[in-house]
Amino acid sequence: MTRAEDSGEPERIVVLDTVGARPRTRRGKRRAPRAGESGEPELVPSVRVTVIRADPFQSRDEAEEWLEGLRRDRPALEEEVSAGTRELNSLLRAHRAAAADAYVRDVVPAGATVVRVGQGTGDQVADGRFDSAAELPPPSPRSRVRRRADALAPDERLAALLGRREEALVCEELVLRAQSDLDAGRPREAALQARIALEAALAELDRSPSERLADDLRALEESRDAVGRAANEALGAEPAVELQEAVAEVVERIETALRRHRLHRG
Repeated sequence: MTRAEDSGEPERIVVLDTVGARPRTRRGKRRAPRAGESGEPELVPSVRVTVIRADPFQSRDEAEEWLEGLRRDRPALEEEVSAGTRELNSLLRAHRAAAADAYVRDVVPAGATVVRVGQGTGDQVADGRFDSAAELPPPSPRSRVRRRADALAPDERLAALLGRREEALVCEELVLRAQSDLDAGRPREAALQARIALEAALAELDRSPSERLADDLRALEESRDAVGRAANEALGAEPAVELQEAVAEVVERIETALRRHRLHRG
């Protein structure tokens, strides 16, 4: 169960289950089978996560009306999925800290086999089942209609990095971490990551190739004060709302500057 504060009421229940795994067998002294000996492909286990609201609907009709509203309103459905994702990532963050395991990573809906929002009884939803559900559709095909050069750019950059024709910039990794913190609703971490990402971008990006890139870097320099204040506030508490907005703007500006940098290098 998750709470917004120590003394607050539970807001959501997160249930994790492994499905598709081979059943455990009794321990014994039998010889372990060699790879490929059985001739059967190995089962690939999947993790099923169900995020359940602790405050139930008053009736099945009310629950179905809520779900039908989500079916008709894709942005609302996506926001419901985003809220559940933030809850899961909050759990993963807690586990990462408790286990001191840096390799427990955040998740995104795009990485799931299927994403559903539904309603049902307590026993049903705890077992990952619903009376009725809406499935999150894949991104609109229009979002994938890009120029061929744009579509090939990531593969071309990957080839250049692997071939050592280019070097990955430190600020590229740092700004991705800041964006991940923003997406997960972690404003303190985002402010601290954005501050060092900003300094790294100003140090690494060459402003001479493009006037527009130079404009981006000048704007980033002007943002140093706001981002610095956000990071300082983040050492003790969440930064003020206007500083959180400044952090989000700087992260977006760094990403824009990086795109211009890659375009020029290409």
